Amino acid sequence: MENFFRDNEDILFHFEHLDLDRIVRLKEDDFKNPDNIPYAPHDLQDAKDSYEKILDMIGEICGENLAPQAGDIDSEGVRLVDGEVVYAKGTREVLDIFAKADLMGFCFPRKYGGLNFPATMLTLAAEMVARADASFLNFGLQQDIGETLNKFGSEELKSKYLPKMASGEFGSSMILTEPDAGSDLQAVRLRAHQDADGKWYLNGVKRFITNGNGTVGLVLARSEDTAQGARGLSFFLYERDENMVIRRLEDKLGIHGSPTCELQFNNARGYLVGERKRGLSRYTMWLMNSARVGVAAQAIGIAEAAYREANKYAEERIQFGVPVKSLPPVFEMLTEMKISIEAARTLLYETARIVDLKEGLEHVKEHYPERSDEIKSDLKNYARLANLYTPIIKGFASEMANKIAYEAIQIHGGTGFMRDFSAERHYRDARITSIYEGTTQLQVVAAMGGLTSGTIINALDEYESEDFSHAPDLHKHVLVARNRFEKALVYIKGIEDADLVSYHARRMVEMATDLLQSYLFLRDARHSERKLKVAETFIEKMGTRISMNTEFIIDGDSSLLRNYSEIIG
Repeated sequence: MENFFRDNEDILFHFEHLDLDRIVRLKEDDFKNPDNIPYAPHDLQDAKDSYEKILDMIGEICGENLAPQAGDIDSEGVRLVDGEVVYAKGTREVLDIFAKADLMGFCFPRKYGGLNFPATMLTLAAEMVARADASFLNFGLQQDIGETLNKFGSEELKSKYLPKMASGEFGSSMILTEPDAGSDLQAVRLRAHQDADGKWYLNGVKRFITNGNGTVGLVLARSEDTAQGARGLSFFLYERDENMVIRRLEDKLGIHGSPTCELQFNNARGYLVGERKRGLSRYTMWLMNSARVGVAAQAIGIAEAAYREANKYAEERIQFGVPVKSLPPVFEMLTEMKISIEAARTLLYETARIVDLKEGLEHVKEHYPERSDEIKSDLKNYARLANLYTPIIKGFASEMANKIAYEAIQIHGGTGFMRDFSAERHYRDARITSIYEGTTQLQVVAAMGGLTSGTIINALDEYESEDFSHAPDLHKHVLVARNRFEKALVYIKGIEDADLVSYHARRMVEMATDLLQSYLFLRDARHSERKLKVAETFIEKMGTRISMNTEFIIDGDSSLLRNYSEIIG
């Protein structure tokens, strides 16, 4: 039987070696089980056993039920019939399987019908789902809306909606983007007003809304007449009724199994989530950061699927009397593809680990205020790290997936351009990952703050405190590369020209990403001779990339900034 958990040696490697103990204790509140849930774990090993069983189940569903139907789901797509979205047959079938297996509340608290799993485990599951069918992840295992509601909503809203979301009865969506407010969410115009009784109503248009047909939506709306920009925005829960119309479905390049809707709100009833005026600055940003980790997992899943198709084809395709996999130009591509996927994966799990620790410590601060002083420093550290790692992994994984999908078609040659093979579908599906939930360019902007503030240096120092005696020569190479990066960082921090800093920002973030992944590969190599070889191959090219970028930043004359207006007109 196909099982996308058991057949992926790298996922199994990380599952075995992930440092989960503190995460589990925080997530399980030291196993106090205050709600007396009979199936709650009673110790660390019990929790980890539960994780493995569920991941094994998801891996089997992905391999046996979802992946075989992905091509048909892509071809059939979604339809708008009498104002309602109709999913492809395969999508409906697997959604039903997920609901019956109680998987739709993966991260929700058990008292609302969820499994209470940490984000680290969600990333493993999300990758497997995306490998099977990238579009399915946008509603199967979509936890961001429910988690946001659980973190910021009232008990009344949570009790009413989370159980129905966990059971699969209610689908969900984040309703943020508008025709004139894409990346610039401060420009949101959809209005929220209160009647004489204090009830909220929503009016306006939202566009590019993934799964906008979901029963429950979290809506960013302008609630204040006098406040401009982000200060005038609040966050609302909306339950679908006749006062919201799906005006159209977008005709998209990829992820055809997932509906992308344009919505018209006509005095639709909304429920305030959290406090007024904090809709963008707190709630939407938390929601989007959570979603960005999910998109990174989605991208890695697509890349894994594309790589496997390319590797299989290269083994079977005979040219010049030999399998093309034996030709250096091809096996170099395949090797680089494999290493890039593993680089993304190890960084993804590190990001999820940091996010889990931040969220767990915030839970302690909220529910055990007497421990605030004890955890204050740790919480501050993990919050800063989460703000750095989240845009970095989203940017890297999505760009990596696009490159892997491109090269998978190249290895297939002309056949990869044909719909008879899955390579072209992976190529189309990958493209959205570097756009939605914030383009790569926005991820660079978000990550640069963590570079110039010193968070990246603190992160590298933490890795440097670990034992790398198993790979002393590789460690030296990393230290040389780090020294070059820090020279570039000092140079950048001394520049007063904002355009020049912005011009070099992507190169700086790419160097930081290279260093983080190098340290993580060295850590992984402590457990595996194969990972040591991966680290060696990665670090060799990493050093060259950082050297080149540093030289370009410090010694380059930035002719593009002088000439671009004349070149492009």
